[in-house]
Formats: sequence, structure tokens, C-alpha cells
Amino acid sequence: MKYSSFTRKIGGEGAEAWDIHNRAVAMAGTGADVILLSIGDPDFDTPPAIVEAAVEAMRSGHTHYTGFTGEVALRQVIAEQHAQSSGCDVDADNVVILSGAQCALYCALHCIVEEGDEVIVPEPTYVTYEAVVAATGADKVSVAMLPEEGFRLRPESIRSAVTDRTRALLLNSPHNPTGTVISPRDLQAIAEIAIEHDLWVVSDEVYASLIFDHAHHSIAGLPGMQERTIVVNSVSKSHAMTGWRIGWTIGPRELSHHLANMSTAMLYGCPTFSQLAAAKALGDGQADVESMKHQYQARRDLVHRVLGQVPGLHVHQPAAGMFMMVDIRQAGCSAGEFATRLLDDFGVSVLSGEAFGPSAAGHIRLGLICELAVLEEACRRIERCFRSY
Repeated sequence: MKYSSFTRKIGGEGAEAWDIHNRAVAMAGTGADVILLSIGDPDFDTPPAIVEAAVEAMRSGHTHYTGFTGEVALRQVIAEQHAQSSGCDVDADNVVILSGAQCALYCALHCIVEEGDEVIVPEPTYVTYEAVVAATGADKVSVAMLPEEGFRLRPESIRSAVTDRTRALLLNSPHNPTGTVISPRDLQAIAEIAIEHDLWVVSDEVYASLIFDHAHHSIAGLPGMQERTIVVNSVSKSHAMTGWRIGWTIGPRELSHHLANMSTAMLYGCPTFSQLAAAKALGDGQADVESMKHQYQARRDLVHRVLGQVPGLHVHQPAAGMFMMVDIRQAGCSAGEFATRLLDDFGVSVLSGEAFGPSAAGHIRLGLICELAVLEEACRRIERCFRSY
């Protein structure tokens, strides 16, 4: 039987990047001694108060269809917090609840770009972006962020990439996989480019609450940007709720109308009890977020200290998030070869930098997703693997 060309658009290198993680999970399932650092799933349990909010919602009968844009209580708290942090004039009608940030990103791009358009995407690029852009029929135009510059996104690189076909910019700050944060000065310069060329900006801000030393700045809050920016966020990483599948967009009200239609076609709404639990998380869960952030920071510092002492290794210290990039180029092999050997011979799973684009070649991405003692053991195994070359 024949499948559509769409199946080729959603495959490719980005989808294949997860092969090593899937193999590591299978190995761990057989009892092998494997430390999983290859996926961005927090090792923390969802805080008990949030779980109880979901249980109470189910016991109270919130197990039926919801509005296609989401529960008003959740949309209101999201709008209020975004208005407070960014200065944007938004309310619940600017917010649409979707099944995680990944779904929100997919739906938002389908509403603003189409075949023949170009979407500028900084690279290294989170592995799903390739398929999300391709699924719309648009072309992804990569803008390199170089490891020698700390993976900084240079506004002038974006300006050089703009053509008559450019329709949107897809930003990710704080950034996965590198943990870099776009500075307020560079955000302003990027905003000026978007306004000058009448571009949409899709701003993936799922790690906004996990910035270690500075406040988060959303490009949506800059003058002239609210009407052309779609902010994507979720509770997955901030509140250890990856399995609850609650994400959202914040954008123009007209976009909410289109996304409601898309939600009707794809989801028919998200689970009500998950949304009410997310409202509880955003309303009362800041102490939990701060606790997890401090633990991620301690883990970052541990990895930087242990691997930073290994001659020939270079560890990029992230400003935010739950990942670190490690430069293994002096091993004299590809990151894919290194990651395979690290799993097969030393029992640690990481993702190869090549999965995120050519600028990350010779790097591995490891997740800060286990307690300090286990993470230190993983670092020792990475060191032994590196020295084996």
C-alpha cells in the first residue's frame, strides 16, 4: 500500500535522533546498567498538590469535553502571568490550550506558514523542529550558532538569511539543546528585523522558568511585537508534568479562532482535569519550580566541575534549562560514534550533537535528569569513554 508524501516530511534525521534513546530504554528494560541522560523528562515527581488537584477534579466530574480553546480558569492564569512578566496587553482570549508545547508549536506554524514560505530557525535546532516546519510545506532556513561563540544567536545572521519568501522566525530561548539565553539587546535587534520585514515570530519559551541567574525576557513584550509574536509554553518542564500534555499559545485573538478550529479537527479539546491541575501548578506551584531549578543548577555545576577537569573536553555551561553540551571533538570521532560507544561499552545514553545540526557536530547533549550521585557516576563513565579514544 502507498503512503502520502507527508510521511516523508515528518521523518528524517530529527526523528531518527531518538533511536539511541529508544535503544537505551530497551537495554535498561532488560536489567542492563544504563544511565539515561538522553531525553528531557524531569526525574522529579509531579508535586503532590498538583496531583491532588487533578484527582479532585475527576471526582468532581470534570471528565467531559471542554472548550476547544481550553478551560477559562487556566487561560486566565496564563494570561495574567504573561501580562505581568512581559507587559503585554493580553487576556484569556489570547490563550489557547493544546496537548503540550510540541502540539502548540505544530498547530501555530500551520496557521501562519505554507508551501513556498521560509522559516528561519537558529541551529543547533531542537530535533522536532525539522519535521514541524516540513509538515507545513515551508522550507527551514538554518542560521548557525557557533560553539566558539558560546552558541550565541547573532541578529546579523538572521538579517542575512531573510529573503522575499521569509514568513517567520522560530526562536527558542532559553535554548534546547545548548541552554543559551538570547540577551535583551539581541532580542531588540531581532525584533527590529521582524518588524522591518513584517515577519511572524514563534517564540518557544518552555524553559523560561528555569533560568539560573537572570530574569526571562520575552520578545513579545517589545514594542511592535505583540501582534506578530506567538509564544509557546507548557508546564511540562517547569512543574515536572511532561506526561500531562498541557501546553499553550499566547498570540493574537484571531489566531485563537484558527487554533480552535484546528483543535476541533485534531484533539477535540484537552482533558479538563489535566487543565485544572495545570491551573493549580501555575497558581500555587512556584516554590516547587524554584526547588527544581536550584537542583538543576547544582547538577549543572557538578557536571561542569567534573568533566571540566578532563583534558581535551570542553563543557558549555548553560544559562538555563536541563541540558548541557559537551565538546568531544578531541576524541577524534563523530559525536554519533562516541554516543554509540558510550552506551554500548559504558552504559550512558546521550544524544549526538549532529542530531541538532552541523553547528553541534562533535558535541553530545546530556540531560541533568538524575540525582547528583548518579550524574557524577555518568560523568566518570563519559570521562573513561573519552580517554579510551
